[in-house]
This record gives sequence, C-alpha cells and structure tokens, in this order.
Amino acid sequence: MQKSVLANTAQHLLQFGPQVMAKPLTIVPFAVKARILEKLLNLLMAEQIEDDELHFLQQRWVNIDIVDMKLSFDVSFDKHFVVRAPAKAEVTFSGRSKELVLIAAGKEDPDTLFFQRQLAIEGDTELGLEVKNLLLSIEFDTMPRLAREGLTALASLLEQLQRQADARWA
Repeated sequence: MQKSVLANTAQHLLQFGPQVMAKPLTIVPFAVKARILEKLLNLLMAEQIEDDELHFLQQRWVNIDIVDMKLSFDVSFDKHFVVRAPAKAEVTFSGRSKELVLIAAGKEDPDTLFFQRQLAIEGDTELGLEVKNLLLSIEFDTMPRLAREGLTALASLLEQLQRQADARWA
C-alpha cells in the first residue's frame, strides 16, 4: 500500500510540479526572465564563448519551448547570448522540463529523447544539428560548481521520482 502511495505521489510531482512552478513565472515580466536566461546561458557556456564555438548562432535564432512550464523564448548569440520573446526562429527545440534538465545534467542523450518523441526539433535541421552538437560538447565538469551541483541534485530527484512512478506499474 505504501509503495503505491509513493508511486502515485511521484507520478503527480512529475506531472504537475512543472505546472505549479509555471504559475509564478506568468507574473514575471518577460524582460526579467530574458535577462536571467541570458546571464545563465553566458555563465553555463563561458568556455564555448571563450573558445569561439558559437559563431554559427550569430544573427540566427533558436526557439526553446519548455512545454509543461509554458515558457518559450528565442535565443541568439552576438558576443554574448541574447534572449527575446518568441518571434520567427529558424529552429525550435521543444520538450518537457524533466527531459531538458536531464539533458543539461548529462543524464540523457538528446538523440535518444528525439527518437522517443520526448524532444522535438522543427525547422532548419542543419542549425538544429549544430545546436544539438554544441549541447553535446558541453563538458559537465567545466560548468560552474553551483550550477553543476544544482543540476545534479535536480536530475537525481527527477530520476528518483521517475523510478518511484514506474514502480506503480511494476
């Protein structure tokens, strides 16, 4: 009985947690979200910026759509990351927050999620492949310690919740 309760709780957290977290995001002005996202991207990808690996993103826009959090934005690069409200992007990456966190933490492969239809890539496939390859090239160990530890903890929690939710069906 207790195993079933834990599995149900885990399933509800995985399903409704992002929706609950999305509510406060709706009252935050997009300009504030954009500045936070820019700072975060510049911090997480400092090594790629320093190594001049982002030239392919100059004057090109990629849309990131975190479906379960109702958070969508376009990102480009011009000496630093630039984030804007969704407009006309050349390629769109869409997925749920869980899968995107697991990719960022190096726990999931974007190709696997794409073929499982948990990550969608639409639009300019060449640009999409360049972005995907950039994401795969990020060495988790080079991320700032706080970001690395936060992602690791969140990914571990998500994996644990998924195992508990899966136990419901076992």
